[in-house]
Amino acid sequence: MPPPLIAVVGPTAAGKSALSLRLAQSLDGEVVNADSMQLYRGMDIGTAKLPPGQRAGVPHHLLDVWDVTRAANVSEYQWLARRAIADVHARGKTPVLVGGSGLYVRAVLDNLEFPGTNPAMRDRLEGELAEVGPAALHARLARLDPAAAAAILPGNGRRIVRALEVLELSGRPFSATMPGYDSVYDAVQIGLRVPRPELDERIAERVRRMWQEGFVAEVRGLAAAGLRQGRTASRALGYAQVLRFLDGQWSQEQAAAETVKATRRFARRQESWFRRDPRVVWLPAARGDEPRGDEPRGDEPRGDEHRIDPDPDASCADLLGRALDTIEACGLPRATERETTS
Repeated sequence: MPPPLIAVVGPTAAGKSALSLRLAQSLDGEVVNADSMQLYRGMDIGTAKLPPGQRAGVPHHLLDVWDVTRAANVSEYQWLARRAIADVHARGKTPVLVGGSGLYVRAVLDNLEFPGTNPAMRDRLEGELAEVGPAALHARLARLDPAAAAAILPGNGRRIVRALEVLELSGRPFSATMPGYDSVYDAVQIGLRVPRPELDERIAERVRRMWQEGFVAEVRGLAAAGLRQGRTASRALGYAQVLRFLDGQWSQEQAAAETVKATRRFARRQESWFRRDPRVVWLPAARGDEPRGDEPRGDEPRGDEHRIDPDPDASCADLLGRALDTIEACGLPRATERETTS
């Protein structure tokens, strides 16, 4: 029988970190990150990475792995994540995979094979992207691999370039590298559902909080460390917008507003991705957003008055109970569950 694994997925600002933490506490588990941007060292505020003081003593894996100058590599992540999960199993613990990066989640769960990369070819395609824009490359992809083009938004230059690179390297459509939904683990995927108006407000509140916590200073420090040279990190939500502010192209207010708009668009893409996976069991998200902690980050206020959190304890406890019931109903034992005072 495949080893067990719990995955918590869904759009940004749905409360995935909070639920994964409570599940890990309840099931004597450890958290494995599946957020592609939280893999980068120093990208903390803008990715809503839980500070150590807010992790309640639960081990977290695959945070702060890459330097911001490195391009993301999902194949490398797949190897790192499966090794971390094997280590968690070896300790007799339950791995709780959490994140909203759909391809990264599938890379862990399913038999995805990732073709190699060719730096010269990638640079050439990146040059074309800069010269003609993503729409023209997307039109080319639509002619060569209609299925891949249908799954990639016309504005997502990074994914369009990768799909074209795979086509040239392997002679096979990029869409052919995506297998059916057949997990290598005995996995239960819990998706968090948030009504669209509420999710939009959560995202706006999160961005407001990012600015309060010193996000601009974080990006300025990363820029000095080479963020602009990072093919992946420099395009991350919020970071790309603040870089434009630092370069004098936008006002700070415009950077914040554009971050909200871009994050809302991204959240819709996340929902679409995970909705296509028939294995995801959807639960209404708790009213709270982030788990509470004893250590504020940066200049975050000491109180919780800025959180969208009218009754967090009751709401989160109710969600935890439903999640544990779902895990049991899907056939994973609750025998490892232990009482917790949190």
